[in-house]
Amino acid sequence: MDILTGKEAMAAAIPSLIQWYRKNKKSVPWREISTPYGVWISEIMLQQTRISTVIPYYQRFLAEIPDVTALAKISDDRLMKLWEGLGYYSRARNLKKAALAICEEHGGALPADYEALRALPGIGDYTAGAIASIAFGLPCPAVDGNVLRVVMRYLGEYDDIAKGSVKAEVTRMLAEIYPTGKDASDLTEGLMEVGEVACLPNGEPLCENCPLREDCRARREGLTDELPVKAPKKARTVEERAILILRCRDRYALRKRPAKGLLAGMWELPSLPIDGEFSLSEAAGMLGITVLRAEAITEAVHVFSHVEWHMKGFLLDCARETEGFVWVSREEIRENYAIPAAFRAFRKHILSDEA
Repeated sequence: MDILTGKEAMAAAIPSLIQWYRKNKKSVPWREISTPYGVWISEIMLQQTRISTVIPYYQRFLAEIPDVTALAKISDDRLMKLWEGLGYYSRARNLKKAALAICEEHGGALPADYEALRALPGIGDYTAGAIASIAFGLPCPAVDGNVLRVVMRYLGEYDDIAKGSVKAEVTRMLAEIYPTGKDASDLTEGLMEVGEVACLPNGEPLCENCPLREDCRARREGLTDELPVKAPKKARTVEERAILILRCRDRYALRKRPAKGLLAGMWELPSLPIDGEFSLSEAAGMLGITVLRAEAITEAVHVFSHVEWHMKGFLLDCARETEGFVWVSREEIRENYAIPAAFRAFRKHILSDEA
């Protein structure tokens, strides 16, 4: 079925969505003082991340980096430290790139234009639509998985939402009926919130909490367990890795990952792929270190979008601080160096009182 045929039904649902949102919206920091800059930062942080996790990061971030100019000037290491633990670090790098572009091309203020927003680093269709509608009241839908789920269930559509063409069609349909001003802002927020608190992705949706329940085809016809249709993702690649905590007296070795690829440019604990049998002595030789004592410590698994790291940790006391690493104290790690969440279990081992 052509999704555009549902345009009239969606148009009729808009007033209910807006009214429901205004009555039931959750209190979160980025809604209290809704500046374009704050909306932008919150939308980037909320990508792939829970609201409860984002709130303290958002508050710390804006306290130290209150505007675009400050973001453009902050050091890369400090930016990554503020982002530490949120994951998907390319988001933070793109924030700074976009801030530099905004200062150079838009006088330090986010542009009130969808295409101009879309042209900035790290801002895709969804984020551009969210900023345009929430911050500037433009009639621009922001279509993500939550919105697709709400729309496809409401209209009873079986198109595969994993297809870019389906997302584009839903976006076009909504764009033709989108309001402006405060209504645009509240419709965007309302669609997201319905998907978060009522039209849930896993398990039974909480239809009794949904403002669209009376006219929702999926609820009416018992299709909520079938819709939306989404093709399964490809299986992730599994990589076995050894994580090495290199300690020389009271200092620990860190190194930067390559400028491109997974966790690009981030500080890491030295790590090596495990291919078959793993030898600590061979690893020490590869890294040019002399080991006085070694012990196996914790194991951990970290899941990225396309790969899983299955990690085994080792603590190695070294005879000297060898070249090729930055050797830093526990306090320096705590204060100045952002280590990705993939290494959280091993970072905790360093920073614990027993280390």
